[in-house]
Amino acid sequence: MSPIALPVENSATATSPMSLIDIGVVIPTFNAADGWIELQAALDQQGISSSQVLIIDSSSSDNTASLAKKAGFQLVTIAKEDFRHGGTRQAARDYLPSARILVYMTQDAVLASRDSIERLCRAFDNPQVGAAFGRQIPREQADPIERHARSFNYSATSDVRTLQSRERIGIKAAFLSNSFAAYRRSAMDEVRGFPTHVIVAEDSVIAARLLIAGWKIAYKADAAVIHSHPMTLKQEFARYFDTGVHHAREHWLLEQFGHASQEGRKFVVSELRYLRSNAPLLIPQALLRTLGKCIAYQLGRREQHLPMALKRALTGNPQFW
Repeated sequence: MSPIALPVENSATATSPMSLIDIGVVIPTFNAADGWIELQAALDQQGISSSQVLIIDSSSSDNTASLAKKAGFQLVTIAKEDFRHGGTRQAARDYLPSARILVYMTQDAVLASRDSIERLCRAFDNPQVGAAFGRQIPREQADPIERHARSFNYSATSDVRTLQSRERIGIKAAFLSNSFAAYRRSAMDEVRGFPTHVIVAEDSVIAARLLIAGWKIAYKADAAVIHSHPMTLKQEFARYFDTGVHHAREHWLLEQFGHASQEGRKFVVSELRYLRSNAPLLIPQALLRTLGKCIAYQLGRREQHLPMALKRALTGNPQFW
C-alpha cells in the first residue's frame, strides 16, 4: 500500500527524545488473517523490532496465531469469552514491561505511512502529554457516509486538549480511539490504567481520567491509519445501544464533560450538509440511521429496566453480559 501524503510538522518538533526502542505496540486480534498482509507490511516499515509488537489473540479459528509467530511478534492467546475492551488491554501492558510508550491499535487499522508510529509518539516530546491519538483515514472503498464520519471526527489539524477544553468542545475533549492511540506508561499508572470492565469506550474513560488528573491529550493529524468499515443498520444499532449502556454506567463522564446530545446534533447537521453536496440520494438512509442511533442510545441509557435476554439481543458485545 503506497504511503498517504500527510501534513508535515514544524522542524522544531521533528526530533523526539523518545527512542523507538521505548515503544511497545499492542494489537488485540480475532480472526485477523484476511487483512494480515497489509497489517504486517505496514508494521514492518515502522523501524521497530518485531519483538516490540504484542498480539493478544482471542483464540482465533483461522491462522492468526501462526501468522503472528511467523512474523516474530509476541503472542498471547486468551479465551474468546475472556476478552474485555479495557481489561484485556490493561493486562497486555504487563507483557511489554520495558515500553515507556504503549501504542494500541486494532487489527483493521493499517498504518498509512512508514513513520506513523514515530509521528504519533512525537506528541510525548511535551512532558505534559499523557496520551495521543492519530488521524483515521477512510478506506478507498468507503461510501460517503463512512467518509463523512472520519472527516468529522478526525480533522486535518492537530490539537492538544486539556480539562479546560470541555468548555469548548464538551465530551469530545475526552474523545480518543484505541484504533490508533499511544499512552505514556507513567501517566497510565497514575490514573489506574484502563477500566477492566466496561462494555465499550475504555479509551474515553482513560482519556477523561488523564484530563482530570492534569495531563494533556494530543491529537496528531500527521500520524494516520487507514481505518473505516461499513456498518449495517443492525451493527450500528448495537454500537449505539452499547454506548448508551456505557454512559449509563459511567455517568460521571457526562457529569464531568457534558452530555453527548450536543455533539450528536453537530454530527447530524454536518452529515446532511456533506451528503447534500456529495451524495443526496443517501440522505434518506442517513436519516433512518440517525433515528436508529437515537433509539438505540436511549434504550442503552435505560438498560437497567430491560430484561437480560433483550440486552443480549441488542448488544454488540455479548461477552460483557
